[in-house]
Amino acid sequence: MNNENLTRDEAALRSQLVSVESYDVSLDLSQAADPAVETCPSITTLVFSCHQPGASTFLDFIHGGIDSVIINGRSFAEKELDGIVEGSRIQLTDLLDHNKVTVTGHAVFSTSGEGLHRFVDPTDQQTYLYTQYEPADARRVFANFEQPDLKASFTFHVRAPQEWHVASNEALTSVDEHQDGTSTRHFAATKRMSTYITTVLAGPYYVVTDEWRGVTQDGTELTVPLNITARQSLAQHVDHEEIFTITKQGLDYYHQKFTVAYPWGKYDSAFVPEYNLGAMENPGLVTFTEQYIFESHATEAQHEGRAGTILHEMAHMWFGDLVTMKWWDDLWLKESFADYLGTLATDKATDFRTAWVSFANRRKGWAYVQDQFPTTHPIVSDITDLEAADQNFDGITYAKGASVLKQLAAYVGEDAFFDAANTYFAKHAFGNATLPDFLEALATASGRDMDGWTEAWLKTSGPSTLSVELDEDENGLVTRAVLRQKATDPTTGQQVLRPHVVKVGIFDASTDGAGWLELTRSIDARLEGETVELPDLVGSPRPALVLPNHEDLTYALIELDEQSQDSFISNGINDGLARATLWASLWNQVRSGRLDPVTFIRSVARHGAMVPEAGILSGITLNAVYALENYVSADRAPEVAALFVDAAWEITQRTTGDLRRIWARTFARAAKSASEASENVIYRLELMAGAEKDFAPGERSDAELRWLALIALSVLGAADITDFEQEIAREDSAKARVSRTHALAAVPDPTSKTTAWTQALSVMDGAGVKLSNDHLSAVAAGFAEGSWQLRQPFYQSFWPRLEEVWQSMTQSNATRVIEGLFPHGVEGDQQPAIDATAWLSEHPDAPAALRRVVIEELDMLQRELTGQSFTG
Repeated sequence: MNNENLTRDEAALRSQLVSVESYDVSLDLSQAADPAVETCPSITTLVFSCHQPGASTFLDFIHGGIDSVIINGRSFAEKELDGIVEGSRIQLTDLLDHNKVTVTGHAVFSTSGEGLHRFVDPTDQQTYLYTQYEPADARRVFANFEQPDLKASFTFHVRAPQEWHVASNEALTSVDEHQDGTSTRHFAATKRMSTYITTVLAGPYYVVTDEWRGVTQDGTELTVPLNITARQSLAQHVDHEEIFTITKQGLDYYHQKFTVAYPWGKYDSAFVPEYNLGAMENPGLVTFTEQYIFESHATEAQHEGRAGTILHEMAHMWFGDLVTMKWWDDLWLKESFADYLGTLATDKATDFRTAWVSFANRRKGWAYVQDQFPTTHPIVSDITDLEAADQNFDGITYAKGASVLKQLAAYVGEDAFFDAANTYFAKHAFGNATLPDFLEALATASGRDMDGWTEAWLKTSGPSTLSVELDEDENGLVTRAVLRQKATDPTTGQQVLRPHVVKVGIFDASTDGAGWLELTRSIDARLEGETVELPDLVGSPRPALVLPNHEDLTYALIELDEQSQDSFISNGINDGLARATLWASLWNQVRSGRLDPVTFIRSVARHGAMVPEAGILSGITLNAVYALENYVSADRAPEVAALFVDAAWEITQRTTGDLRRIWARTFARAAKSASEASENVIYRLELMAGAEKDFAPGERSDAELRWLALIALSVLGAADITDFEQEIAREDSAKARVSRTHALAAVPDPTSKTTAWTQALSVMDGAGVKLSNDHLSAVAAGFAEGSWQLRQPFYQSFWPRLEEVWQSMTQSNATRVIEGLFPHGVEGDQQPAIDATAWLSEHPDAPAALRRVVIEELDMLQRELTGQSFTG
């Protein structure tokens, strides 16, 4: 019986019925290192009150077996359990006003990154465990009321090998040593928190310690113990000094802004393998993907991105952990705030100076894509159940919400924003809140009625589009200038006019003869309706480029006039934030079918060597490669690929540092599209794939670049398993093993594709071992490489199996399989779009979350087919 998908209505009824006092959770991980052992003992005792004695409710537990349940002294075991255990729910009947329930059962070790994930390091065979619960996977580890508004205090006890590092949200209080070489670690009781932010970490982790000392706003001295953990095989790559510095800078900054001191005692940062997310804000023990431990050369943008993630998660200690949304409708109350504050803190508190530039190009680009899907939704969403909640960790909830908060700070003032935040924290600390609670604090702090702003920005869907309309006379002087917005909510069909506080940037040719466009002035504008006049432009010569959202203060697509767009494509621009905004605009034009993708690719090749910001350059080169693979028609692709690949190689040879690394990676990625690859391209890839010679003056490939080159060679039929094994022998690592999986699935022959297809749909490797999340993604990615003719025959069996995939896998794995195998790069073939449309028409009652995945992938495919219709 599958009853895992808790609904909002069920959660609301349960919240009205019970209040939880405490959980006491014991986990026995002493056998976790044995791969034959698939579960671990889990014992939970919870104490709660019932507001309607005699009523019934249920506990959540996705388990590997239940031994017993004791409800207020009454024990259920063996066949008696049949009467109360229904799938993932344990029925509790005839409740008292004060209740105690103990559940003894077994938690299943995970390979999907959900629940209690188990990873065996292939380089030393050491076993590592960590938990990941958001939005509702604590129930995979211990029995609980899995919803954010039933907060409680948690006490954890963990039995594990004595030599392991074991941690949880709170500090260790005592250890019981056992004769079998294990010990039980007892942790202090937590403050009240939600189930999804509890956590356990266990394994032979490498640990580095430090502490932060600071002063709170009331003058109290505060010390926060810090640590960093990572796998032992990554110890040499842990740049703990930089990570600790960013962490301390964040604690300094947030204590300058927030009146409530950091409330969670210690601050651990655990970098863990096969992580589905960037990071997770567990109080006292934040988990990060170990991709942030850089094993190869990392660019400034990668270091800046890690800093942004560290500070995003730290903001959650207040927004999300201290005060938590009642239900997932208000997920934005934590994610949007953390995304905004993480970027703001990176800009204000660290040495990185392009945080908002990277945000404009990458994070907002993610938001604009998500917001133009047919499945777009308001920032404040209607989340009816947990499956819907899981899908709303998206570009709208994060980056659009953060963009809107940046606009809000411009609208009401930054001081008012932080005053509202502090009032909100003080009133709702260790509790739950909703949108009206924050708006009440904001209205008081700003003196503004926020109803209109809320309706326009938080409760409508789709992006606004800003443009500047210019009239000029026969002498080229501006006679009228108007800033215009247009927006239609795609969910209602109604026009939406949002308030925008913006700057309009005026750019002309640089005076130093460099050929750039440079800012000559900016004009402040407050747009409340459809248009606003810009009288400051009247009487002046028509500018080379007019940018409607200079400094990127608001959330809106930019519609450049034809002259402005041509000027940028021809000349580039010398302002970093404007450059990010303009490249994002060009990419949106490609996706919207209004700009030839070849024009975009050529523009990246032309200007790419002159983009100094690693964050922008990484984004536009990835977009160019994606366009080459998916938006360029088959008859134009060989010529365009040859041009772009040659340009990438040439730029690699004459640049240094981050620019060289980005262009070298771009060359390897783009070379996969050179289906008519010359001997020269193969030679260059082989040079990159080796470690014996320089691929550019004074530089040899690191492991990341070697694998990018090997995967490209595999796609082109110029590398095989012998080459992959040689690279593993040269430098073995978990990341290398995943890259090998990708490369094997990319080999361009029917046997390799059949193997990859079978493994992805069964989540099993060739030896019958369950694929972990990272290897599952790699298999799907490898299958998707190469010609459409080679992949096309497999799709007859794809559509009939979608519902089976969704029902038989966890939501995370099902999503990665369907998205990973969905047909893209179809070389003009309309049939996949026809088939996807037919599937949606024939399956109106399929799970809403599954339909959303298909709808979004279909939208991407249709945009790609539109791009392929350009003939040049």
